[in-house]
Amino acid sequence: MKALNFEKHPGRVILLLALCLSAYTSYSLISPYIEPVIIALIFTMLCHPLHSWINNRLKHRENVAAALTCTLITCVILLPMFFIFLAILNQAASYSKSVLAWIQAGGIEQLVAHPWVSQVLQLAREWLPVDVFDSAKINQDLMALASSSGKQALSLSAQFAGSISSFIFSFVLMLFVLFFTLRDYHKLTDFLRHAIPLSRSQEDSLLQEIQMVSKSALLGSFLTALCQGIVGGIGFWIVGIPGLFWGTIMAFASLIPVVGTALIWVPAALFLLLTGEWQWAAFLAVWGVLVVGSIDNFLRPVLMNNISSMNTLVIFLSLMGGIHAFGLMGLIYGPIIIATTFVLFHLYETEFKEFLNYQDKH
Repeated sequence: MKALNFEKHPGRVILLLALCLSAYTSYSLISPYIEPVIIALIFTMLCHPLHSWINNRLKHRENVAAALTCTLITCVILLPMFFIFLAILNQAASYSKSVLAWIQAGGIEQLVAHPWVSQVLQLAREWLPVDVFDSAKINQDLMALASSSGKQALSLSAQFAGSISSFIFSFVLMLFVLFFTLRDYHKLTDFLRHAIPLSRSQEDSLLQEIQMVSKSALLGSFLTALCQGIVGGIGFWIVGIPGLFWGTIMAFASLIPVVGTALIWVPAALFLLLTGEWQWAAFLAVWGVLVVGSIDNFLRPVLMNNISSMNTLVIFLSLMGGIHAFGLMGLIYGPIIIATTFVLFHLYETEFKEFLNYQDKH
């Protein structure tokens, strides 16, 4: 590789410093919108084969092909989400009414009167300095919440409207970026290959690893969560609990490492057991362990096979650290950052092989 000759050309140092400063400033400008941009880039890698097929069918009319690909993505993602969301709202509203009716009928008192619950509460009162459960106080709080439901609904409606507006803006921005990245895919990849100061083989290794890990992280996390939410919702529907609403909650819980869907179906099974429906409680427990749990054990490794070279502990830590640093998007960012670090370390070992071997011998 040709040397950069910084000593003979000190102006290059100034140029690189100015480039780094302007790049950081540019990032600061777009950082509030970085998540839709990154999602668009990942969708570009996922949908580029489809876009290429459409583009060939349309005889290389790039703008029309990119617009058609974005339209298909909108129809596949946004429209089903809209109708499912309306159904979830309807189911959640009816379920909240039935829960309130159960509380007003003395459900809390009956639950506390259960022998198992009484024993647990008695032990808690003996070993803990405070009363951890006061049914009268809980009833009072719940009734107060019911009486102020109008204000609560107004507040939630305002928050919901803000969330929907933010989601629509992010989705439109993602489609806007996706259109141009699909249309100019080859120009962008050629520019990156030219701008990155690495050999062609090193660039291929780095870009290929980022592409594979991005696809695997997206498919492994979100498709697994989707499947677990669907299967978990079916189990809840079978036992008589609103499946669409709790299946959606279970899909989000699936993204939480370690506990996952058990955070939802375990309390539901315990509730059924304590209310005397032990057959349905046993069914839900078996369903959660064997059916819902098997999806996480078998489907996720298959979808994330492109990062199987990473140690299981490393994958787990990358997911946990990613969630802690970036929220749900950390499920994608974490594996990408760790995998990129591994690739760069491998390139370092290859580039400095002679020096490292010399160091080992002395």
